[in-house]
Amino acid sequence: MKTVGLIGGMSWESSILYYKIMNELVQKKLGGLNSAKTIMYSVNFEEIVALQKEGKWEEAADVLIHTARQLEKAGADIIVICTNTMHKVAEQVEQAIEIPLLHIVDATVSQILASGLSKVGLLATKYTMEQEFYIKRFQKLGIDVFIPTEEEREVVHQVIFEELCKGKINSKSRESYKKIIKNLIQKGAEGIILGCTEITLLVKPEDSEVPLFDTTYIHAEEAVRYALQ
Repeated sequence: MKTVGLIGGMSWESSILYYKIMNELVQKKLGGLNSAKTIMYSVNFEEIVALQKEGKWEEAADVLIHTARQLEKAGADIIVICTNTMHKVAEQVEQAIEIPLLHIVDATVSQILASGLSKVGLLATKYTMEQEFYIKRFQKLGIDVFIPTEEEREVVHQVIFEELCKGKINSKSRESYKKIIKNLIQKGAEGIILGCTEITLLVKPEDSEVPLFDTTYIHAEEAVRYALQ
């Protein structure tokens, strides 16, 4: 079994899910007392968020590069960035290390295409919904992406940072997300990408009329597949 290096803490709420999912999948596949071989370096999310707000993405990249290198030195065979938004600097991280980096978009696209879909809606942080680094990668791989209105994007973003990243699950916020999902479906979305690793804490399959693509689960599952191949 290969060792997966996890860059976590963004937020730690979703990092827990990565750890849980990976261990459950390994135990299911191998049985017995088998568990995933992982090394997690959990950063201070407050520092990362401050850099995001100030647009200091290169400095944020430096933090993740340092983290990835430490994981590589510790014996990781692959790097997994446990967040969607910070994949904005995934290429810089990938270029700074000798081991592979498993990109969350590539894993998600594989699942979408396997489902026979090509048009999806996106729920994520404003950075992920509004900047090119994320959506363009989907488009290059053959997936059309619809995003919420500006007002809806603000709601989605606020719920992520003010509630989900702090472990708060609000039923009113779930209803707001359900309305936004319906609007994305009306735009033509055949599926919905939960493009922030915390959204799966709030939105469940029964909250959508179309399939949900939970990037947290998909990413963790792909990491296990790599580790066991």
